[in-house]
Amino acid sequence: MHFTSEQRLDDGVLEREFTLGEIPGTLWTPESAEPAPLILMAHNNGLPKREPRLVARARHYAAYGYAVAAIDAPGCGDRPRSAADEQARVDLRRAMRAGEPVDEIFESFIGPLVENAVPEWRTTLDALLALPEIGGGPVGYSGWTAVGIRLAVLEPRIAAAGFFAGGYVPRAQREEARQVTVPLLFLLQWDDEGNPRQRALDLFDAFGTKEKTLHANLGGHTGTPWFELEDGARFFDRHLK
Repeated sequence: MHFTSEQRLDDGVLEREFTLGEIPGTLWTPESAEPAPLILMAHNNGLPKREPRLVARARHYAAYGYAVAAIDAPGCGDRPRSAADEQARVDLRRAMRAGEPVDEIFESFIGPLVENAVPEWRTTLDALLALPEIGGGPVGYSGWTAVGIRLAVLEPRIAAAGFFAGGYVPRAQREEARQVTVPLLFLLQWDDEGNPRQRALDLFDAFGTKEKTLHANLGGHTGTPWFELEDGARFFDRHLK
């Protein structure tokens, strides 16, 4: 892992850009002499690690005492996209304009994004846990539901997860949800125009964990109330500290 830049933010959080082979990432760490528990944070469906809502969440958790890491996995952010991915995005825009079904188009490019992202997240996790400023204990995950499901199933170091119900979840991950056994906080925007409510409720029901909590709030896709960050911090405190 090679750090390429760093800056100390107004809240005392240290923000550093890094590369790990071809993987670009950002690490936020609190102003503390003690090693901090780690949260991996991913945005939905290929958006960049510098997306403002992700950065705001990461800085909040870092100021709260956590190390937070985000990466641009293959096909995400500024990383190259395959010709098939680009065609799927063109087909998706066309289908949405025409009011046609879009599930199969989503499946064709979100499924491979998840498959390609998870190995890089695990490689990143290995490198992060070797840093002295990061505690070697249980790890949390926050964000993109599809990637989080697969990570929670494959990665025993993930001890708690916070998922957002606002992105498409491929069929493979909807099936894998039954194998998720870590404590789960699931956030749902009740009026999310791009995420059928019943599908999100069915997914919550499918999770295999015995400790799962659903927070549903009125509003559209980007309207998650700020207080959910405070609830999320308390959730991670219970399981990571």
